[in-house]
Amino acid sequence: MTAPTTARLEELVGDYELDPAHSRLGFTARHAMVTRVRGQFREFEGRGHLDVDPAKTWAEVRINSASIDTANDQRDEHLRDPDFLDSEHYPEIVFKSRQVERPAEDVFRVTGDLTIRSTTRPITMGLHLTGAATDPFGNQRVGFEGCTTVNRKDWGLRWNLALEAGGLLVSECVNLEVDISAIKVS
Repeated sequence: MTAPTTARLEELVGDYELDPAHSRLGFTARHAMVTRVRGQFREFEGRGHLDVDPAKTWAEVRINSASIDTANDQRDEHLRDPDFLDSEHYPEIVFKSRQVERPAEDVFRVTGDLTIRSTTRPITMGLHLTGAATDPFGNQRVGFEGCTTVNRKDWGLRWNLALEAGGLLVSECVNLEVDISAIKVS
């Protein structure tokens, strides 16, 4: 694989598909007010278009909600049940961009609709273009990383328990984190 470059955006214009084997869609949330639980989704797909004109840039991601993984089977089953994602009735989490801005050379601000449990709310995430490279198989790749914070209650994820010493078992605020590798398809 060639070394990652900070290729000019003009050279990267095109359609892309997420490479799930080299990408991470994750989250962190406070547990018992003392530590962070980290998790990710194992199954997802996404596509998008990168353009010099931010108005022509877009992305769409579909996540299998049952693929949630926090490295704890009991917690994962609870996150899949109706207290949280209700994966049986809402098998997909979907993000569709509505607006993309480019405030700096390698920085994008993506605003779009996030749908969880049939509730759609707008979110904005800053993404940093981490580089571009041609892999050993001749695929042109681009990388992005970013994060944003959301309130899970905005999507109906309200389950919680009060702690004896005060506070709640699970934080309302959840950090959404992406580390993306996408392959150019045209």
